[in-house]
Amino acid sequence: MFYFNSSESGQFTGQFKSSLPTQNVTGFPISALSFDNQVSVIMQWAIARSSRVVCVSNVHMLMEGHWQREFARVLVNADLLTPDGMPLAWMTGLMKGQPQDRVAGMELMLALCKQAQESGVSVFCLGSTPETLETIRQKLAKDFPELQVVGMVSPPFRALSEEEDAAIAHQINESGAGLVFVSLGCPKQERWMGEHRGQVQAVMVGLGGAFSVYGGEKKWAPVWVRKYGLEWCYRLKQEPGRLWKRYASTIPPFLWLAFKQVVKMRLGMNPDLSLRQQWVRNS
Repeated sequence: MFYFNSSESGQFTGQFKSSLPTQNVTGFPISALSFDNQVSVIMQWAIARSSRVVCVSNVHMLMEGHWQREFARVLVNADLLTPDGMPLAWMTGLMKGQPQDRVAGMELMLALCKQAQESGVSVFCLGSTPETLETIRQKLAKDFPELQVVGMVSPPFRALSEEEDAAIAHQINESGAGLVFVSLGCPKQERWMGEHRGQVQAVMVGLGGAFSVYGGEKKWAPVWVRKYGLEWCYRLKQEPGRLWKRYASTIPPFLWLAFKQVVKMRLGMNPDLSLRQQWVRNS
């Protein structure tokens, strides 16, 4: 059962972000800005060292939100949900009536590093292994020689103690970073960012597997593969044992939700209300 049909929806009391244009995609507010404008918004926040949450969203993330109410709460309260996967970009464009740029993790990370270098905004990296972080440090120094990388932390894979967690937040704040790239995997990284809104004085950007790709552990799909929405096939080929079950459990229900939303729109009916609207209506 999906949470937008939950009888518990009236208990939701979160505050919503409504200043940026979004498009409802199966209940979640996906950003309808262009790639460049999304980068620009994030950089404005970073220059001001505003505590913000940016989730780079794909099918897996949205379905986790449909199945886990607390995780849905994190997503709808994020400051920006970018359309990472091509299915989200296609759906966003279809619902708003014009093409929508894809805003994926690797492209976003590289664009932000370029802008941060030019704007004097420093960067902090959280996640992955010490070895991968060191490789990333070296690559960033080569690709963006003027970029200020003020900290890198590889947290243990176990749950952090309160003291360890507080120490990481303190380290980030003391570093003066305006951007924190978070690569802990979905949904862990989104939960971490949501929990640290207001505590970490920087824009937290959940990049998923971008560290592994930029660090050379995994291959980046060719441009034509990404353009035609086939990156999931490319990833499945690299990690069939880990990904086949995820894709089998998330893609069919997402397609069904998207199909229902599109049919309602084509019939002149109201598409499904967003999760935020339904929670407010039932509160």
